[in-house]
Amino acid sequence: MTLHTDTIPSDGSMSPKSWYQGIRALPGFVQDDAQAAAIDELDVLWHQLVEFKSRRNHFLGRSLLSPEVPRGLYLWGGVGRGKTFLMDVFYACLPYRRKRRIHFHNFMAEVHHEMKLLAGKPDALVALADKIALSTRLLCLDEFHIDDIADAMILGRLVEAMLARGVVLITTSNYPPDGLYPNGLQRRSFLPAIDLLKRELKVLNVDGGSDYRMRAATREPLFLVADDAGGRAANEARMEALFAKIAAGTQRDDRHMEVGGRTIPVKGIARSVVWFDFGELCGGAHAHDDYLEIAHRFPTVFLSRIPRMSAEHSAEARRFTWLIDVLYDNNVRLAATAAAAPDRLYTDGPMAGEFSRTASRLTEMQSRRYLQLPHHSQGVTL
Repeated sequence: MTLHTDTIPSDGSMSPKSWYQGIRALPGFVQDDAQAAAIDELDVLWHQLVEFKSRRNHFLGRSLLSPEVPRGLYLWGGVGRGKTFLMDVFYACLPYRRKRRIHFHNFMAEVHHEMKLLAGKPDALVALADKIALSTRLLCLDEFHIDDIADAMILGRLVEAMLARGVVLITTSNYPPDGLYPNGLQRRSFLPAIDLLKRELKVLNVDGGSDYRMRAATREPLFLVADDAGGRAANEARMEALFAKIAAGTQRDDRHMEVGGRTIPVKGIARSVVWFDFGELCGGAHAHDDYLEIAHRFPTVFLSRIPRMSAEHSAEARRFTWLIDVLYDNNVRLAATAAAAPDRLYTDGPMAGEFSRTASRLTEMQSRRYLQLPHHSQGVTL
């Protein structure tokens, strides 16, 4: 699927299925039965939501009755299967103003922030659900997964409260509901949330066997791999030349920048590009919010000396996964040097199985299609 969603009219004149039928006639289109089945389900939900909006406007003018809110979808499958793009097509087609599409990491960062602001309320989670429901009828959460005990404890009640208030939820995930948070601390406490997802959302597997990220990959020399001293030095020299070209006279002499109230050393910084060493950016006590701030400020990020990581580097691997998720979701261009190819960077350790998503995203971030996407520079707010 190579058609950008910005070609979809926003007036509701095109449903997901009509869009899909249109691109099937394009040269080079490859039929994918799993994606076609997902389009059918998304099309049903699209019609339900359009009808719901019409009937609700009618009922509000005549009585206190309201039609039943449609049931949402949980789309899951392996990396690179087009889950995110399918959701984005649906989002672009739906003629709603009260809709929102956000990466799961960004959403949870907002949730923790808002929980602090609502701490004085009798039940902060309920107050947050009320706030979300006021502005959002459709909530699309991309890359839904749990790797943090705090998120696990919050999410079940929050999702239940949002659904009870009429929020329609569409999620994408690499895992089925039963595969979420598989070996997590106090996982038994998260099981009711899994049951809720299976009960309240239609669960659909979109595995079709084709990794569209790999198909779209090009030979852009932005991820430079070398495991010997001479190769590493040569790659760093290439990075220096590329950085100077992008900075184009806007480079500053600063050797540090402030992120989230903390000072981080940088190898270079300019108006639209910043250069970090892996150890400084992923080896310290950094969180999602730090990476969000960087992603919103800089369209291009350079990262040097990404190492091979083992079980003893699980904390660094986790932060690196957060960083790539945030950069990817904000269409930040990444130039990097590494000791190994993306799929060999972290193969042994806690959550090494989940690193396949990060490796796939690193591959896509070198593709021509990704490099042509506009940078997302807006802040994240509810």
